[in-house]
Amino acid sequence: MKNIVEELQRRGVTDVREREPLSRHTTWKVGGPADILVYPKNGAELEETMRIVREHRLPWTVIGRGSNLLVRDGGIRGVVIKLDEGFNHLRIEGTRVTVGGGYSTILLASVTAKKGLSGLEFAGGIPGNVGGAVYMNAGAHGSEISRVLRNATVLLESGEWVTLDNRQLAFRYRTSILQKELRGIVTEAVFELEPGNKEEIGAKLAKYKEYRRLTQPLQFPCAGSVFRNPPGDHAGRLIQESGLKGFRIGDAEVSELHANFIINRGQATAADILGLIRHIIRTVEEKHGVRLEPEVLVIGEDGLPDESGNIHS
Repeated sequence: MKNIVEELQRRGVTDVREREPLSRHTTWKVGGPADILVYPKNGAELEETMRIVREHRLPWTVIGRGSNLLVRDGGIRGVVIKLDEGFNHLRIEGTRVTVGGGYSTILLASVTAKKGLSGLEFAGGIPGNVGGAVYMNAGAHGSEISRVLRNATVLLESGEWVTLDNRQLAFRYRTSILQKELRGIVTEAVFELEPGNKEEIGAKLAKYKEYRRLTQPLQFPCAGSVFRNPPGDHAGRLIQESGLKGFRIGDAEVSELHANFIINRGQATAADILGLIRHIIRTVEEKHGVRLEPEVLVIGEDGLPDESGNIHS
């Protein structure tokens, strides 16, 4: 991969890292190395990165702030693209909000609330970036991104830049067209919000944040809700009533505070967390006849890499 690193740098991609541990870039604090991790500083660097990916037929993955993400212990082959500071612009014009894909979802909810704009209060506790929130139609407290999103700018795998409106993104519960049918990277989103009373909006946002503080194990590394809620029910209730609160595999534990959270007690591996996810699915299905579906995205390879990057089970 050294030749790819050199080519990226030669063609103007300034921040390229080889064999970067992804445990540094996920909120669970687990994950093996990326062959190559790229921090594009702007659209041109991102476009050049994708051009090299296509030319060399390399696998590629995009990550944001590493929430809602489980990277296996073997890491990720090919190129991992991290949207961050180069894509954190924000522009507010009346009720229309244009924001970069690397912008913090929590910060966006706070800023719009202070401007007296309503519609993103639910996102005040979603610890990812805007690109990821659009990609998975993130939601909480009975609302979701699809309710306020007007359109998104996406760099497709083919290298084409497109603007997709709400309908074209084909949002469903915690999914969008970008997850399977149309691979691309969300670099910008446009939201249409509603004017409102600043105090009332702020109070609603504060209420949601306090609820999050009291009900989620934020003092431990975790990745948010692990499972999607089945129709008409809550994954946390099913897991709790299956007697799984506090159940551990290695240093991965079902949170005593909220059963739909798995926490890293300190030295958990991705294999520990995956083993716990599988155990939860089996147990809940046996006890309740409901098969839970993970909400977290699981990527990468099993096993542990040696110094040459070869994977050993």
